Amino acid sequence: MKAGEIEEKETGTTAGLTVRHLSAADLQVNLKGIDYPAGRQDLIDQARKNGASEDVITAIEGFSDRTYHSAADVSTEFGKVR
Repeated sequence: MKAGEIEEKETGTTAGLTVRHLSAADLQVNLKGIDYPAGRQDLIDQARKNGASEDVITAIEGFSDRTYHSAADVSTEFGKVR
């Protein structure tokens, strides 16, 4: 793949475009029940436990691998990957 191209997923959606329709509120709904502090993998695990869509998982996978201390911290990171 060349720089600047967007990889097409098997679902027919395109990576990089799928998370744009998500809001920080959508993300928080899918993280309901998470205990902070939490790492990126903890966020992914909780989102999956809550039945999150692949778009939500993809968004979280784009987060920096660090510790998140609050929902506000997660929302700030979401703004960076969105």
